[in-house]
Order: sequence, then structure tokens, then C-alpha cells
Amino acid sequence: MPDNSVHDKNHGSGRKATLRAAVSLLIFLLLAGLLFYVNPSGFYAWAKAIHVIAVISWMAGMLYLPRLFVYHAEVEPGSPQSETFKVMERRLLRAIINPAMIVTWVFGLWLAWKGHWFSAGWLHVKLAAVVLLSALHGYFSSAVRAFNEDRNKKSSSHWRLMNEIPTLLMIVIIVMVIVKPF
Repeated sequence: MPDNSVHDKNHGSGRKATLRAAVSLLIFLLLAGLLFYVNPSGFYAWAKAIHVIAVISWMAGMLYLPRLFVYHAEVEPGSPQSETFKVMERRLLRAIINPAMIVTWVFGLWLAWKGHWFSAGWLHVKLAAVVLLSALHGYFSSAVRAFNEDRNKKSSSHWRLMNEIPTLLMIVIIVMVIVKPF
């Protein structure tokens, strides 16, 4: 049986990490707003850099989280290893993946609007892939909750397969942005 005091301590620590991530995200967005205010004509390049940084952060988390699930699915629920994985998964999701996805969407949509790309076919394909990646993000979020409550029913093989989907979507997204085939 798991030690609830450890779970409560880690859960409280997770809340602090979430609060720190939210405050950091707010500060980051305020600084981006300041950049826009100071130099609106040069903001496009800054927005593109911020977008790329957020995408890299989001993808790093989306590639690492299902790998954690692979290992988590192989340990006994309630074991010390399982409790460690719960903390790692929660913190990764709340402190890195969620804020990175938000920044990716906000700046990506702004870039598409500012660059007048919404009529471009390549952007439609890219947006479809990003929507699928966001849906996968939601699936991973529900898996974090399931693991956290010791309700995971998926095998490590399932999570190995899920680990490949972000890579495939990333390939589609990168080809659309760089090659712009249509």
C-alpha cells in the first residue's frame, strides 16, 4: 500500500511547480508583449523564435512522457518506483508540456495571421497535424491522471507505439513549414 504522506507531499510540490510554471508563463507573455510594444515592426522575428523554442519544448515533452509511461507500466502500482514516475509525469506535463503547447498555439496562430498564411494549403495540413498533436497531448494528460490514480490499463507495448506518433506528426509539420509543397 502506498505511503499517502509521500503522495500528499509530492502532490503539494506538484501544485507549487504548476504555480511556478503559470507565473513563468505569464511573465514570459508579458515580456513578449513588451517586445511587441517597443518594436512592433521587428516583433515577427521574435515571435518566430519564441514559437520555435516553444515547439521544441513541447516536442521534447511529448517524446519523453510516453517513454516514462513505458517504464511506469512495467512497475507495480503503489511501488516506490511508481510513485516516482507519478511525480515525474505530473511535473513534466504541468511545468513543461502544457505551457509549451499554449505558447506554441498562441504564437503560431499569430504568425499565420501576420504572415497572411491562412489561405496556404501547407498551413492547412500543418494545422491538422498540430490539432492531432494537441489531441494526443490530451490523451497523454488523461494517461497521467490514470497512472496517478493507479488506473492505467495500457501495456508498455501500447505506450511504445504511442511514443512514435509525436515523431510522425512532427515530420509532417516540419515538411509543411520548410518545404511548403502546396
